[in-house]
Amino acid sequence: MPDQTFEQARRLVLLSAGAAALMPLSACISVLPTMTADGVGMSSNAEGQIALERRANGLSPLAADRRLEKAAIQQARYMSTSGKMEHTALRGRDFVSRMDANGIAAPAAENLAHGRFDVARVIEVWMASPPHRRNMLDGRFGKFGLGYVGGADDRRYWAMVLAA
Repeated sequence: MPDQTFEQARRLVLLSAGAAALMPLSACISVLPTMTADGVGMSSNAEGQIALERRANGLSPLAADRRLEKAAIQQARYMSTSGKMEHTALRGRDFVSRMDANGIAAPAAENLAHGRFDVARVIEVWMASPPHRRNMLDGRFGKFGLGYVGGADDRRYWAMVLAA
């Protein structure tokens, strides 16, 4: 009987130690990028930095949204393929028609960038640009999607879609 009690206690200690070892990793899961075959979703990675900027301006944080991230990656993919940083996409589809096709209702906005940026730097660049800053600090928006596609020139084509 004492050996059985000792064995149960030993298993409980081992299980507890294993769970404790995994606890720090559980917090990291939310910052892993969403990888697709043709783009990288970075919304989870940008959520905290955007929240800080919005809170500093008296606004509530934006929530990362997979549908908006998908729309952002679509635009980033188009820009990477065409080599042009523009809001019009394949076959002349403008921003409004792209949002409609993705089921994203107005109001919505889009920020674009092209360069060797990481998440923190692309957010800084946009915050330093009055039109992009205005989009990110628009109180009508409650969610966003951010992604990039690598270009042939080793640069990233970034797109952020913001919506209500």
